[in-house]
Amino acid sequence: MEKIKSRIRTIPHFPKQGIMFRDITTLLKDAKGFRMVIDEFVQRYTGVDIDVVVGLEARGFILGGALAHQLGKGFVPIRKAGKLPGETVSHEYELEYGTDKVEMHSDAIERGSKVLVIDDLLATAGTALAAAALIEKLGGDIVEMAFIVDLPDIGGRKRLADAGHKMFTLCEFEGD
Repeated sequence: MEKIKSRIRTIPHFPKQGIMFRDITTLLKDAKGFRMVIDEFVQRYTGVDIDVVVGLEARGFILGGALAHQLGKGFVPIRKAGKLPGETVSHEYELEYGTDKVEMHSDAIERGSKVLVIDDLLATAGTALAAAALIEKLGGDIVEMAFIVDLPDIGGRKRLADAGHKMFTLCEFEGD
């Protein structure tokens, strides 16, 4: 996966001092890189019993939409609070300093649906676990959670595993 990793830009000290931000926009703007990412996910999930792909705001929309299209599945967005027009369910979760909330339409997942969750990056797993709570609240079964990047030193992989979720990533970056 070095071909994918090499297309991801690192921006030091963003959004605050000491953070090494892994920016996938350089990967997405590269036609070959973007195709490699989607092709890797398609190869992994072709033939897997999945009913719907759920993408997390905002980069998960880009990945999830492309992947759902290639797999011939529907796509469901999970958004920050107040962004969806219909009746929603929400889940509040802890951040380093405070809380945040994500929402999805209350009719987005049918009970018993097999769900693939996708996002760009796994760090603390806060958003991924909030998404899982929403999906499970509606009766969906999470098949797996997929990410381009895992930051293993931050602990999200362990938090997902401890919560009983399977996950898949294309590459890792050590450190914060």
